[in-house]
This record gives sequence, structure tokens and C-alpha cells, in this order.
Amino acid sequence: MQTSQFFEWKVDEDQVATLTLDRPEIHNAFNDEMIHDLTSLFQNEDVINSTRLIVIRGNGKSFCAGADLNWMKAMKDYTMEENVEDSKKLQKMFDVINLCPVPTVGVVHGAALGGGSGLVSCLDYVIAEENTKFGFTEVKLGLLPAVISPYVMDKIGFSQARALFTTGERFMASRALEIGLVHRVETAESIDERLQKVIKQFLTAGPESSRVAKSLAFHINDPSKSSDQKAVYTRELIAKTRIGQEAQEGMLAMLEKRKARWSK
Repeated sequence: MQTSQFFEWKVDEDQVATLTLDRPEIHNAFNDEMIHDLTSLFQNEDVINSTRLIVIRGNGKSFCAGADLNWMKAMKDYTMEENVEDSKKLQKMFDVINLCPVPTVGVVHGAALGGGSGLVSCLDYVIAEENTKFGFTEVKLGLLPAVISPYVMDKIGFSQARALFTTGERFMASRALEIGLVHRVETAESIDERLQKVIKQFLTAGPESSRVAKSLAFHINDPSKSSDQKAVYTRELIAKTRIGQEAQEGMLAMLEKRKARWSK
């Protein structure tokens, strides 16, 4: 088990890890120490390589209320260079979560505001409790959703982002579903049951192919890659994958009408 005063990390027998943000008294808001610990966790190759799926949720009334305002307020005494360096650390945290090779599932409740909605944007599959409030609310505090903007725009697109960034409007899970920020909306009573169904779906996928499929999505979504480059990449990827042990086992299992060795 990884230890931190800011979160709990547990891995079960199926290699499903649950990361529970644990600052309930301030709605699991980020400060510099929490950012450091989360970044270190997602940069730990031994930890990441020993998991098939990472579930992220929050303890207490909320998933995550973004930045700890007491921490942010203290930055007025920072120099410009210190503020830039601090922002780089925050960006690094979102980057390592967004690019984590292991698939990630968010279970969101209460509130996911500012950086909390930014964190939601970095996750692969998100289940939200129906009464959850979302919002890129930074402008209401005279701030900006600057660091999280690339992840948010990748998730919900330019049109939705510019409307929500400039108004700071709060919105419910139903709208988050409409704009693609989350993938399922459940009641408080049904959300854990849905999570178990989602976990089961992920565990039917080949562990390696699941990771490569995530990498594939990022590669094809990269605007710096030309159509020809993407075509070459996909041809070579499927050719390499077909002859791999995991694909051979998966296809043999289907022909023999049995579960693949990795399937739960």
C-alpha cells in the first residue's frame, strides 16, 4: 500500500487499485504537498506496473473542490518565477494522471469544481452521482482555468470549453454527460453497483491490449501527426499485436469458447 496523509491507495487481488482522496474537511482540495504525493505515485513505475485498473474517488462530501484556497492565497507573496514553478508542478500532476498507461476510472460525487473538474478531464472513464456539481469556476474568483485547459478541451471540445471557462457556470451531472465530461450518471444508491460492472468490463480486456488501446487513442488524437503518419502507425501496431501472445491467447479462447486467461 502506498501511504500519504492526503490519500489512501489500496490494490485488490485482481490488481484493481483504488485511490481515495482524503482531505474531506476541505473537500479534497489540492495543496502543494498533495500535488507532490500524487505526482510521485503516478511516476512510480513499480506501482503502476502492478495494477490493471485505477479507480479514483473522494472521501467525504465531495470528489474534489480544486485548489486549496488558503494555499492559493499564499501565492501572492511568491515571485513570478516561483509562481511559474508552482504551476509547472500542478501541470506535471495532471500530465502524469492523464498519460498514466493504466486505464483510470473516476467515481465522482458531491462537487468537482475547478481543478476537480480538471482531474475528471484526465480520467478515461467517469461515473458521476446524479447530484454532483461540476464547474470551471476559476473566473468567479478572479482566476483562470489555465493549467487544466488542455485536458478539458481535449475532453469536451472548444465550444463547450469557451462557454464554461468564461461564465464559470456550475452544472449538474446530466449536463456533464451531454458534453462528454463524464460517461455514466447514476443515483447515490446505484453508483457502486455500476462501478463493479465497469470494473468487470475492464477486467475482460487483455491487460497489455488495454494499455496499448489507451496509447492508440492519444496517438490518433495528436494534431501534430499527419494522416499518413497515423496510417503507418496503425498498420504497424495491428501487425505487431496480431502475433503477440496476448492476442493469440484471446483469439484461441474465443475459438475454444472459453474465457481468456486474464478474464475475470
